[in-house]
Amino acid sequence: MGTGKRAGKPAGKSWAIGTVLRDRNAGLYLSGVVVSGFGTSAMWLVGGIWVKSLTGSDSLAALTVFMMWAPSLAGPLLGAVADRWRRRPLLVFCNLAMAALLPLLLVVDSESRIWILFAVLFVYGVSGVVQDAAEAALVATAIDKRLLGDFNGLRMTANEGMKLLAPLAGAGLYAAYGGGTVALLDTVTFALAAGLFALMRVREEKPAPDRTGGWWSRTAEGARVLRQSPVLRPLVLAGSLTMLLAGLNGAAIYAVVDKGLGHAPTYVGLLYALQGVGSIAVGLLAGPLMRRVPERLFAAGGIALFAAAVGLRALPYDAVVLASAVAVGIGLPCVLIVALTAVQRETPDAVLGRTAATANTLIYVPNAVSLALGAGLIAFVDITVLLPLTGVIGLLTAAGLAFYGGVPRVASAEA
Repeated sequence: MGTGKRAGKPAGKSWAIGTVLRDRNAGLYLSGVVVSGFGTSAMWLVGGIWVKSLTGSDSLAALTVFMMWAPSLAGPLLGAVADRWRRRPLLVFCNLAMAALLPLLLVVDSESRIWILFAVLFVYGVSGVVQDAAEAALVATAIDKRLLGDFNGLRMTANEGMKLLAPLAGAGLYAAYGGGTVALLDTVTFALAAGLFALMRVREEKPAPDRTGGWWSRTAEGARVLRQSPVLRPLVLAGSLTMLLAGLNGAAIYAVVDKGLGHAPTYVGLLYALQGVGSIAVGLLAGPLMRRVPERLFAAGGIALFAAAVGLRALPYDAVVLASAVAVGIGLPCVLIVALTAVQRETPDAVLGRTAATANTLIYVPNAVSLALGAGLIAFVDITVLLPLTGVIGLLTAAGLAFYGGVPRVASAEA
């Protein structure tokens, strides 16, 4: 990563991933993502197990996920923080702050102290929203814009890889040594990530004071950027609808395994593992494909693949459901990678933090809402109706994105 175009890059389209991986700053950043992602994925699972073991309550256990997710509702407000500070020092500060906070969980040894865990997880979620906004903005200014698709694909691969490995490690550590050990592991990963981010060599100007309008007007600037951009608006809308459908698919997965296939609930773990493998693969291929296929068509194709896989999941055949899991993993991330890349490329740096955070809120919040709604729908609507209907809506979403506004943009290596 540099602060502008780097000299001496070879022409052509096959060099980009290698260039990203060889770049010192890119390597440090991706290493930080892997390290912090490992600890976060482990804590995400263990938080619920910890509460369940101390209270016996399924509702309180589920609340741990909500406490980490809820701050994303305030994404536009929290994202504005990333526009008021230099992004690299902000990332270092957030990681060090979490490293200092997590050891408080060592005192959580009874039901009466569960509130400490909930409070820490809520701060965890706040920090995560701020970091996501700061990371998106930092990458956009520190890496050649021609490489953003490759970089975001590699980041997706890193995140999905950690989701496959870390929960198992976290659960094993919890079973052997208790939740405090997992908290200490997460503390170490945050400290290491802070060190890796601190080693990055990125020149950042001090953000100029924003005196235009009140705090609400400044916070809403990200939404205005998205609404007024003919490139970003359809991508974010398509991403939002796709994640809404993904929530319905996620809510139905246990019914697919139980009623459709007649397997034990543990079979769901295999489906999620296969989905993760698909996401890892598409993360590696996203950058090269986005240079050969118009970006919006790449996103639309991914949505169509995801929709078809969801619709076919209603068929009571193991081979079909297993293949659909891989297809969902390949298709679903496409619009997410394209949308993030477009936000980074199209948004002015001064408002990039709040714009990225607003886009994340608009895309990911519908997923959580539809998970809750889908859990209720499953009780009244059979999966042989719900899943094909979800697939049809997804195909319509893909068609709308593909044909919106004329000829889609191609990410050119010469841009």
